[in-house]
Amino acid sequence: MAAAGCSLPETYAPPRENAAEGFTFYVSPDGDDENDGLSRKRAWRTLRKADAANYRPGDRLRLRGDGRYPGSLSIGEKEAGDAKRPVVIESYGEGRATIVPPGKAGISVYNTAGVEIRDLELVGDERSYVGSGGVVLFSNLPNDRKLSHVVVSGVDVSHFRTGVTLVGANAGTGFRDVRISDSAVHDNKDVGISSMGPEFDSDDPVYAHERVSLVRVQAYGNSGDPKAGSRNTGSGIILGSVRNAKVQRSTAHHNGLKSSRRAAEGPEGIWTYDSTRVLIEHSASYANRSGSDVDGGGFGLDNNVSSSVLQYNFAFGNDGPGYLLYTRDRNGAHRDNVVRFNLSHGDSREQPHYGGIVAYGGRVRDLDIYHNTVVMKASNRVPEAAPALRLEEGLTDARIRNNIFVTDGGPLVLSTKAFRAGDVALQGNDYFSTDSWKVRWGAESYRTLDSWRSAGGQEEDDSGPTGSDADPCMESATAPVRSVKGAAMMVPGCSDELTAAALDLQELGIDPGSVDYFGERLAPTAAAGAAQPRSEE
Repeated sequence: MAAAGCSLPETYAPPRENAAEGFTFYVSPDGDDENDGLSRKRAWRTLRKADAANYRPGDRLRLRGDGRYPGSLSIGEKEAGDAKRPVVIESYGEGRATIVPPGKAGISVYNTAGVEIRDLELVGDERSYVGSGGVVLFSNLPNDRKLSHVVVSGVDVSHFRTGVTLVGANAGTGFRDVRISDSAVHDNKDVGISSMGPEFDSDDPVYAHERVSLVRVQAYGNSGDPKAGSRNTGSGIILGSVRNAKVQRSTAHHNGLKSSRRAAEGPEGIWTYDSTRVLIEHSASYANRSGSDVDGGGFGLDNNVSSSVLQYNFAFGNDGPGYLLYTRDRNGAHRDNVVRFNLSHGDSREQPHYGGIVAYGGRVRDLDIYHNTVVMKASNRVPEAAPALRLEEGLTDARIRNNIFVTDGGPLVLSTKAFRAGDVALQGNDYFSTDSWKVRWGAESYRTLDSWRSAGGQEEDDSGPTGSDADPCMESATAPVRSVKGAAMMVPGCSDELTAAALDLQELGIDPGSVDYFGERLAPTAAAGAAQPRSEE
C-alpha cells in the first residue's frame, strides 16, 4: 500500500517490437532527449537525438505532426537495408512534421536502401538553397550493385538546391524499386526531382537506377541558378541514368524563371537523358521558362534515350518546345522512341526557333510520332508562330503519322533538310492554318499541300495521296488555353476529313493502343489527332 501523499511509479514495460519486427521511436516538441523515445509519452525532443540512433530493419521514426524540428536525419550504410522490412521515417498525429535543416540535406541515405520517407515537410534555409538537397539518396558502392526499395510519399520539399535526388556514383551502382508519389517539390534552386549516374558509354551502356516510378508529383517554381552558365538548372523533373522508369499523372510548371542567360543548356519541365525504357504519361507541363535562348520546354527525350514513350501528355505555354527529341551525340543511342496521343498548345512562346514538336540532333533514329495534336499561336513576343513541327539534320527512319498540326499563319512544318521519304516519312497528317498555309521543306517553301506532296515526296503511300488540309473544327485553334482544363478545347468537332486523312496504323504493324488522350476508345480506323472527334450532330 502506498504511503499517504505518494503515488506508485509507472509500471515498467519492456519495449515491444512493431509489426515489422523493429522498434518505433517518437520525437515530439514536448519530449525529452533523456527519454528512451519508445512511446509517445517517452518521446525524444530533438532530431539530434533521433539522428544519433542506429536504425535496424523494421524500425520506425515518427515525428509529431504539429512540430517544427531544426536539424537533419541520415541513414548510413550499416543501417536499414532490408526491402521487406524497411526503416520508415514519418509523421504522426495531425498534419505533417516539418524538418528545417541548417544548411544541410534534410534527409540523406548513404549506401543503403530499404527506406521509406512519408508525410513530412522539409524546408531549407539560405545555405541549403545554395548547396544542399532536401532528400538525397547516394550510393558509391562498387561492382554494379543496386540497392532495393526506396519510397518517398506525401512529402513537401522546398528551398533547397535540389528537392529529391538519386545519385549513383559508380558505373551500374545505384537504386532499384524507387517510388516517389503524392509529393510536391517546389521553390528549389536547381531542380525538383533528379536522378543521375556516371557518364554514359554507348559501347557498353549501364544505368545507375532501375524500376523508378514517379506518380502524382507536382514540380513547380524550381527557379534555376542565374549564375550557372555551364550547366542546366531550373527543371521540374529530370531522370538520368535509369532503366525501366515511369512518370505518371504528374505536373511541372513555372520552373526555370531564374535560369542563367548564359547557359548553353536550359531547363525543361519533365525530361530524361542517358536512359532506356522510360514511360512519361498522363502528365502536364506548362509555363516553364528559360533564361537563355535554349530549351525551356514541356517534355523531352534528350541525349542517349532509347525505347521510351511520351504519351497522353499536355504541354502548353512553355518558352520552348512542347516535345523535344534531341541528342548531341552521333553514337546511335537515341533510338526506338515513340511520341503519341499528346497535346501541345502555344508552346515555343519565347523560342520561335523551336516548335510544338521538335526532332533533330547528332543521330536520332527509329522514331515514331503519331496521333498528336499541336496548335501554335503567334504572340506579342513572337509575331509569327513557331512551326507546329520542326525537323533538322540527324533524323533517320522517322515516321510522322496521323497528327493534327494547326497554326495561325506560321509554318505548319519547318524542316531544314528536304528529307527523302525513306528517311523521314510524313503520312496521314492534317495540316490546317487559320491564316496562310505554308510548309518550309529544305530550301523551298510550299503554299499548298498538293504542291508540297508533288515536289517533296511526302504525304503519299502505295495507295496514293494521304493527309489533309481540312479544318479540324477545334475551339483551341482560335481561343487561348490557360489551364490544364483547356485540353477539352482541343477535341476536333469534324470527323470525316480527319478519318479519311489518317492511315490504319495496325495495317502497318503498329499497335496504337486502345484509347485516345481522353480515354475514349479508338475506332478501328482512328481519325488523325490525339483525341477522337466529337460526333457530328
